[in-house]
Amino acid sequence: MTTDDTGRSAPLSRTVGIKQVAAHAGVSPGTVSNVLNRPERVAEATRRRVERAIRELGFVRNGSASTLRAGHSSTIGLMVLDLANPFFTDVARGVEDVASERGYAVILSSSGESDEKEQRNLRVLAEQRVRGVLLTPVGDDGAAAARLQERGVPVVLLDHPTPRTNQCSVAVDDVAGGELAVGELLDAGARTLAFVTGPSVLRQCADRRKGAVRALRAAGLGREAMREITVGATNARSGQEAARRLLEAGPPLPDAVFCANDLLALGVLRVLLQAGLKVPDDIALIGYDDIEFSAAAAVPLSSVRQPTYQLGRIATELLLEECDDPGGHAHQQVMFQPELVVRESSRPGGGGRT
Repeated sequence: MTTDDTGRSAPLSRTVGIKQVAAHAGVSPGTVSNVLNRPERVAEATRRRVERAIRELGFVRNGSASTLRAGHSSTIGLMVLDLANPFFTDVARGVEDVASERGYAVILSSSGESDEKEQRNLRVLAEQRVRGVLLTPVGDDGAAAARLQERGVPVVLLDHPTPRTNQCSVAVDDVAGGELAVGELLDAGARTLAFVTGPSVLRQCADRRKGAVRALRAAGLGREAMREITVGATNARSGQEAARRLLEAGPPLPDAVFCANDLLALGVLRVLLQAGLKVPDDIALIGYDDIEFSAAAAVPLSSVRQPTYQLGRIATELLLEECDDPGGHAHQQVMFQPELVVRESSRPGGGGRT
């Protein structure tokens, strides 16, 4: 609302433009444009008068028009595998903090671990002329990122390494993480394992499996020591499905279960406890990601911790560096090392040892 000549409230018009703001502030439309786009060119007193008019009239700049003039927007895209996974919530927090510090907004979307949905959402982001994209891809061939780069959109792979020298990536060594997880189970006395994992197209699942096999070989155990249970998604419901399949296969049960992420592990834990099994006395269990819920589970969950917030921050910093200076930007492939967190689910009295 604003006021008329009598001081009474009067309704705002449906659309307030630069001309109305200029008239209200007693300046030219060009001055208003400078305040919006090049404020350093406007005297402080004039700038404050224009800003006051903007507030009083409720003016909102036309972002679409600004985007058309610049060829891009002040937004970046973030595409993750699963918005329901708290791992990606923490990653997104790091992304948004850096973006906000730099004056950018974040468009967040999820592929739902679907290649078709990933392609569709990335096409929408490109049509919105986002400045750049942070992408956790479904597949491992880099095709989705390459298509965006061909359109002139900078891309940083997030939670996924890249073999390409013309692209940045920020990831965690998941082979080492899988080795840590299975090494903990073996150290606790396990000699037979089940590996609960999602679709093999997911690089994270494949790498964690490689690490598990490496740990078995280092302990002198063959591949037959690990039974693999593959489910269609990496959520708690799929973990419950995997646990039911494990129990239905009948005895002997494996000594331990390694799950490709904590959501799967929490689903497995629920079914094991419902079946009357004691964790870890009857069967040990370890997850991956160390999400917040892991420590608060009915049996606190051992896990492999990743620096989620830092993943998001560093990936965003690299993306915006490339956006600001595409010619001078030096591409980096950042690889973090994971950390083992031992709790009660893998050995009695685990007590949060790292």
